[in-house]
Amino acid sequence: MNFKGYRRENGSIGVRNHILILSSTVCANHVADQIASKIKGTVAFCHSNGCGQLGIDMEQTYNTLVGIGKNPNVAAVLVIGLGCESLPTQRLYEEIKNTKKKVAYLSIQDSGGTLKTIKEGIKVISSWVKTIKKEKRIEANISELSIGLECGGSDATSGMIANPVVGHVSDVIVKLGGTSILSETPELIGAEHILAKRAKTKEVADKILSIVHNFEEKAKSMGVDIRGVQPSPGNIRGGITTLEEKSLGCIHKAGRSTVNEVVGYAVPPSTKGLIIMDTTGFDVESMIGMIAGGSQIILFTTGRGTPVGTPIAPVIKITGNYQTFKKMPDNIDFNAGTIITGEQTKEKVVEELLKELILVASGKSTKSELLGHREVGITRIGPSI
Repeated sequence: MNFKGYRRENGSIGVRNHILILSSTVCANHVADQIASKIKGTVAFCHSNGCGQLGIDMEQTYNTLVGIGKNPNVAAVLVIGLGCESLPTQRLYEEIKNTKKKVAYLSIQDSGGTLKTIKEGIKVISSWVKTIKKEKRIEANISELSIGLECGGSDATSGMIANPVVGHVSDVIVKLGGTSILSETPELIGAEHILAKRAKTKEVADKILSIVHNFEEKAKSMGVDIRGVQPSPGNIRGGITTLEEKSLGCIHKAGRSTVNEVVGYAVPPSTKGLIIMDTTGFDVESMIGMIAGGSQIILFTTGRGTPVGTPIAPVIKITGNYQTFKKMPDNIDFNAGTIITGEQTKEKVVEELLKELILVASGKSTKSELLGHREVGITRIGPSI
């Protein structure tokens, strides 16, 4: 099974051909955004991190930005820094440059301020545009795909319909040699033992149990009840009654494949197959972590409906609620609710979602891309200093 993508200099394959303006710190966001707004075909990655962070908190932000710049959906990167931020922006630039893609770095302070940096950035990007636009898609095997699995705005149909359908597609990807990443650690609580039984080794099983335990302990240390967030008020209105119930539905996205590895937030897997990434349950942060870990496409199930997207990876929105599909046609890409209405069998819906995945990987725009949804969130570990 093949799709058509962009072959990168380091051998990876992208499903998009973005020119990325990557802000290294919140202070550089406006400049990055202004440069992107001036040249068609470019996207900005802006965030609230990059300064006032220490230790592992800063390291996580740094690793996330490196992963975003290295993602194969990105053809070229212009890194924008302020010049005095805590994040080592020069090192960020050098590490992304190792991919052999086009990369440049501008400091707002060294360039002489906002307007001069914008002008210089436009000049740099303009010199790349013609060459990158000429790049053609080539045939690539589905084994080169890494898909991120996400759910948000879940309701009762998510665990019963949409997540199992995505799980079947995930199993196909894994069977054909690709990678599938399951995220959202707090949404594994109560079902972690089931995933642990599917672990490739005892070490992987222990890691699954460990990340869930650590998340529970972190919530306890804050002196709050996790049930105030999980399940969310929207989940409850949609028919989900407990966190365990939500978790049992959530893990269906991972199908029945063996869990090969557990990785940290934004960490690229060292192997293929089914991977668990230790992320928050916050959709935007979770998706950014998986994309930084190398995912080119996100399969996102939603029962109640959610519009979010990402700057560089297409997000396919799948619902098991046919009423949501009718109510939010601008946002939902795929209706798995036809299983409930009896219009289609589960097998037929799985087949159609797999076809949709191939079409999107080969260039078809998703609803969130057409609407310009490019939400960004990077998980923080510690407080700002």
